[in-house]
Amino acid sequence: MLRRATGLAAVAAASAALPGCGAGAADGVGPDGRVTVELWHGQADTGRAAIESLVREFNRTHPGIRVDPAGGVIADAMLQKVTAALASGSFPDIAYIFGSDLASVARSPSVVDLTDLAGGGASAPSAPSSPSSAVPWSEYWAPARDAVTVNGRVRAAPALIDSLAVVCNKRLFRAAGLPLPRPGWTWGEFTDTAARLTDRRRSVFGTGWPGAGDEDTVWRLWPMVWDLGGDVIARDGRSAGFGRAGVRALETVDALARARSVYVDPKPAGEQMYQVFLAGRMGMAVTGPWQLPDIEEAGVAYHVVPLPSYSGRPMTISGPDTWTVFDNGPARVRAARTFLAWLMRPGQEVRWDIRAGGLPLSARTAALPAWRAKDAATEGLSVFTRALDTARVRPAHPAYPRISLALGQAVAAVLLGRSTPAEAVRRCVREADAALLIPR
Repeated sequence: MLRRATGLAAVAAASAALPGCGAGAADGVGPDGRVTVELWHGQADTGRAAIESLVREFNRTHPGIRVDPAGGVIADAMLQKVTAALASGSFPDIAYIFGSDLASVARSPSVVDLTDLAGGGASAPSAPSSPSSAVPWSEYWAPARDAVTVNGRVRAAPALIDSLAVVCNKRLFRAAGLPLPRPGWTWGEFTDTAARLTDRRRSVFGTGWPGAGDEDTVWRLWPMVWDLGGDVIARDGRSAGFGRAGVRALETVDALARARSVYVDPKPAGEQMYQVFLAGRMGMAVTGPWQLPDIEEAGVAYHVVPLPSYSGRPMTISGPDTWTVFDNGPARVRAARTFLAWLMRPGQEVRWDIRAGGLPLSARTAALPAWRAKDAATEGLSVFTRALDTARVRPAHPAYPRISLALGQAVAAVLLGRSTPAEAVRRCVREADAALLIPR
């Protein structure tokens, strides 16, 4: 569920170059009358097995439609793949698009508006007459709805939702003589705890932070900014909203770096950071529910606690991913919408959530026996689910990837001791303001 920020200029170029329908005469209707839907799901391992199992069931129960899940690439490379496909005029019917990329992709006229699939809008319940009336749109967590809503229109279907919390290594806390954190703790307590957990002689770190400057570096900072009263974009929509709050948040990051209590991972996606935690040499990791299976498999005794805050208010971030539909003609659009409406129903969704490592999209799904059994069997999973009540998402704005890139460089510079928080934020805000001059 990590979000890359590359290739977006080409999306805009492709948007300008293409008409509303990308497939021309290839309407997807075979001699037998079946409509083929090309799905680029972007999943690997258990996620791939999960979506392919669901596709087989859909194909068996919907004889007039055949969903083909064979195309595409892994989710991290999906933006580049879709961008190239839009430019060539040969694109899939459905693609797995990161929420942080949706606003840029949705500038293409080939992206289908799904507002009616949601029952009329982001705040409206499903219409009884809608063929998707079983989709519990009004019961979705707010982050799931917000992530797919661009300029008041629903431009994709929610695919997967997550949240961030802190996972603690119980053994290292016992060795350091520290009590496990409790909800309501502060960022000051977090930095103090990280310093006390650190044992450089044994190569034990208090915590870790991705330092590649990518979206994984950035999205951990937004809950801190929001808690301090800042925002990604100011209310005027023309300037960055995190100047003062960003400095304060980066001062916390700077304190970790100066205490040498943070493992700075130079590789994308935090791969090395997680390996350090799984090896029992990191006390706390800010992460999501997707990491719990690996932690359990590694035999790490762990404890999950909500993110710290400055204010005492619960605050976290969710990074929903999306199923984005592209216009390859009326028959294929109808078939794609039918498949997504089926996939989004709680009975199917819960199976996808459990096997793909996400959280339930709605309270209705969370109440199903299958999810309740999963929750009861997984230490700390409920902490991530409860966090969705107060989670926020990054704005669905086409300038976001450029803002993220600038802030990623700022965070990395502070982590590596190459800049003060004030200097880093000053440069970042200038670049963010420039990015926001681009028309929406």
